[in-house]
Amino acid sequence: MTEIKSDTFQFLKQLSGNNNREWFIEHKKQHDFAREDVLQFVSKIIRGLSEIDNQIPADLNAKDCVMRIYRDIRFSKDKTPYKTNFGAHISPKGKNINGPGYYLHISPSECFVAGGCWMPPADQLKSIRQEIDYNGADLRQILAKPGFKKFYTGLDSTEKLKTTPKGYPADHPEIELLKLKSFTLSHSIASKELEGPDAVKKVLDAFAQLYPFIAFLRNALA
Repeated sequence: MTEIKSDTFQFLKQLSGNNNREWFIEHKKQHDFAREDVLQFVSKIIRGLSEIDNQIPADLNAKDCVMRIYRDIRFSKDKTPYKTNFGAHISPKGKNINGPGYYLHISPSECFVAGGCWMPPADQLKSIRQEIDYNGADLRQILAKPGFKKFYTGLDSTEKLKTTPKGYPADHPEIELLKLKSFTLSHSIASKELEGPDAVKKVLDAFAQLYPFIAFLRNALA
């Protein structure tokens, strides 16, 4: 089987309506089955992605990529103890990302693939902006390819400076890219597609189009 089981989505849906410790303990076995289902799926994604991106080890353990379902509520107003999704960060070091990586989000209400650098630290942000300054045309070429545009409409501009970044003129040809504080892209996938026989292929097709963007960011941080 190469797809996410419907039982996994059903567990997450039930958890969303019963997000408390008592219910979770009573249904822990369902969680364990669902997590194992996701781990097997992500293992197939890792093996396929390693053929697209040679910096992803084919033997990378899915357990090092799939996030735990327990929420960190120490500094959050939302005290519900569990996430209502499964998420997997895939990079050369799994979820211990220090640079660009790939992401898979699995939820009954929203499934998507994504990738890039989310809110990179100041030194990385400076390097990415410098790469855009020097080689912005290369990035534009990646973003303009028809195959790429089939999956991704453009960089997420939610986190963005209102003014120009220090050291760059307002009339810089890539000023809108330089204002970004995150460099990420995402592509939605219907949950029904992840339950279908082509689920692994659909995720890998999206990651394959994302790879040149990941490579651009890696080069910026090299």
